[in-house]
Amino acid sequence: MPVYNFKKMSPVPAAPELIDIVLMRTQRRTPTIIHPGYKITRIRSFYMRKIKFTQQTISERLTTILTDFPRLNDIHPFYADLCNTLYDRDHYKLALGQLNTARSLVDQIARDMIRMVKYADSAYRCKCLKRAALGRMCTVLKRQKASLAYLEEVRKHLSRLPALDPNTRTILMCGLPNVGKSSFMNKITRGNVDVQPYAFTTKSLFVGHCDYKYLRWQVIDTPGILDHSLEERNTIEMQAIIALAHLTCSVLYFCDISEHCGYSIEQQCSLFRSIKPLFANKQLIIVVNKVDQQPWETLDPEKKE
Repeated sequence: MPVYNFKKMSPVPAAPELIDIVLMRTQRRTPTIIHPGYKITRIRSFYMRKIKFTQQTISERLTTILTDFPRLNDIHPFYADLCNTLYDRDHYKLALGQLNTARSLVDQIARDMIRMVKYADSAYRCKCLKRAALGRMCTVLKRQKASLAYLEEVRKHLSRLPALDPNTRTILMCGLPNVGKSSFMNKITRGNVDVQPYAFTTKSLFVGHCDYKYLRWQVIDTPGILDHSLEERNTIEMQAIIALAHLTCSVLYFCDISEHCGYSIEQQCSLFRSIKPLFANKQLIIVVNKVDQQPWETLDPEKKE
């Protein structure tokens, strides 16, 4: 399965901008002058060509938008669930469905108006029908203002998602906030993840790469997870849960024994037990971190257990 590169998606124009593009292109690419000597058949074909060209331009633009966006049923479950968490699957499908319906409506309007222009008896009647056809098509596009704006925001966000390969050799780091995951990521990869002395500095997934024993590893830094029920977890925490659930990887569970992260060892063990089902069929390594501040040898025996 390929790496999904959402950065190549072309921008989604706003509704007024899309209307301007369509009308300007129609004006430039089709004839603009009717001479007095033209027969009615030539006048009809002149206006029919304008309607048909406008319909084709709108259809091309909307088809490009619809094919650019990933179909949630066809992509890897990791990306499908991530899109559902970040953008809401129903809203996403509804926006794409509305554009698909708009494309069908524009095609229907063009067919109906071309049929009427075929039987127009004067240049004035043809011109009125052409104006009505273009007006109705533009009205359909205007009504897609909210869907186009929403899809452009989704595109911007998708382009910022890390280009990770769900099927390659992967190390995934997880744990409570501020236990040292991002610092470890910066040490072993060329990644430049922001490190600060407060919780939830990392708000999304970060991907880096490193070589170990001549093998290339993909390293994923996840946002911190708090120990509460799945329903109470926010969008930031859910990204880590989705990565654990869907990616085939080796898991490094970070534990801060100095408790400088603001969470006790008991709380860190409680989180480990609550997300342990997600570690099934995965190689698991528990990383005891920050031993320079609290050496393992001098740790209370109760906490060691």
